[in-house]
Amino acid sequence: MLDYPALAALAAVIRTGSFDAAAETLSVTPSAVSQRVKGLEERLGLPLVIRGTPCRPTEAGARLAAHLDQVTLLEHDMLTGDPVWAAAFGGARPTLKIALNADSLGTWFPGAAARFAAVKPNTLSLVLDDEADTAERLRSGEVIAAVTTAGKAVAGCRTLSLGSLRYVAAATPDFRDRYFPDGVTAERLAEAPVLRFSSRDRLQLKWTEKVAGQAIKGPTHWVPSTQGFLDFTLASVCWSLTPERLAAPLIASGRLVDLVPGVTIDVPLFWQHLRITARLIEDLTKAVREEAADWLVVPEADA
Repeated sequence: MLDYPALAALAAVIRTGSFDAAAETLSVTPSAVSQRVKGLEERLGLPLVIRGTPCRPTEAGARLAAHLDQVTLLEHDMLTGDPVWAAAFGGARPTLKIALNADSLGTWFPGAAARFAAVKPNTLSLVLDDEADTAERLRSGEVIAAVTTAGKAVAGCRTLSLGSLRYVAAATPDFRDRYFPDGVTAERLAEAPVLRFSSRDRLQLKWTEKVAGQAIKGPTHWVPSTQGFLDFTLASVCWSLTPERLAAPLIASGRLVDLVPGVTIDVPLFWQHLRITARLIEDLTKAVREEAADWLVVPEADA
C-alpha cells in the first residue's frame, strides 16, 4: 500500500519546484516534506526527485504524481456523489492543473473556463508553455490535461482534436506604408521588424515561406505575451502573426491591416487528458470542446 501523505508531499515538491514551497502548500515544515519524500524513496528503492532549482521529478516520481492525481479525482467523485459521504468528509475541491499555450489563454480558453465554472466550483491552475511542449507537462505528471499540437496521445491519456487556431500577418497602416510601400516582398521582409514569442515560435518563418518561397528572418523583437503582441503591433513597432479572431475587429476598424489577405497559418490544437473516468475531467473536456468549436477553425479536410 502506498503512503498517500508521502505521495502528496512528493507531488507538492514536483509542482512547486522546491521543498520549502511544498511545505507552505501543505502547511507543514520543510523538514517534514523532506522526511516524507526520503522515506518514500527508501521504501521503493528509487529516486523520485532530482534536487535542484527547481526540483524535477524522475520518471518514477512523475508516474507517482500522476497516480495521485487520478486517485484524487476518483475520490472526489465518490465523496461528492453521495450526500452522506459529502457530509462526512467535507467539500474538498481538487484544483485541476492544465498546461496550455499563451495564445489559447489569450483567446478561447477563458470561455472554456467560464463554461466549466458554470457547472463546477473547482478551481484551475494553468501552466503556460509552447503548444509543442505542453504534452511534456502531461507526460511528467505535472498536469492532468493539456492543450497541445501533439495529436499522438501521451501514454495513459486520451487525445481529442479541437480544430486549428488561425493566424494572419498584421501591421498598422503606417508600418505597412513604411516597410511595404510596393507590397510584401522577400527584400522588404528581410528589413521589416517582426515579432516572435520565443525561439521556438516559427509561425513567422512559415508565413514568409508561403509568401516569398523561403523562410526569411527580419529584425526580431521578442515578446512572450499575446497581449504584448497586439500592443507592439498596434504601436507600429513591428508586424506579427496574430490570432485571426483578435485581429479581425482591429482590421475592420482600420487600426490594423492584413499584409497579404488570404494567406494564413493554421495551428492544429488537441486536448489531452488522463485516461480515467472522472466527472471533473468529463465536464472540463465538454467545456473545452464546446468553446473550441466556437473559436477554432475546422480544417477543410475534416469539415
